[in-house]
Amino acid sequence: MQRSCAIFLLVAILALAVAADTKGLGTLAGTVVGPSGKVVAGARVTSQGADGTKPQSTLTNSEGRFFFPELQNGYYDVRAYHSGAWTSWKHNVEVKTGKQTEVKLQLPSQASHQSN
Repeated sequence: MQRSCAIFLLVAILALAVAADTKGLGTLAGTVVGPSGKVVAGARVTSQGADGTKPQSTLTNSEGRFFFPELQNGYYDVRAYHSGAWTSWKHNVEVKTGKQTEVKLQLPSQASHQSN
């Protein structure tokens, strides 16, 4: 009886993992760095569908890392903001089912702030 329950639980867990992949979900992640290449904690990172829909934002952690988990399979635009400066948009970043897509965003020097 206990063995049957353990096998059932294992099969259920595997089924859930497969179901997540069939939903077309992936992760967009990356690092924000400053003009000197040092990581930037507390930067606001914005992602949106490549068609401008479904914008969302998050903050970088102490290692300058950000994550947008469980995104639908597709293309996204992403950029970051910190201390009055925006990075350039990274356009058409592809998020694939069951994968983590990595990007690096670099803030400009104070002399070349971008506001678009």
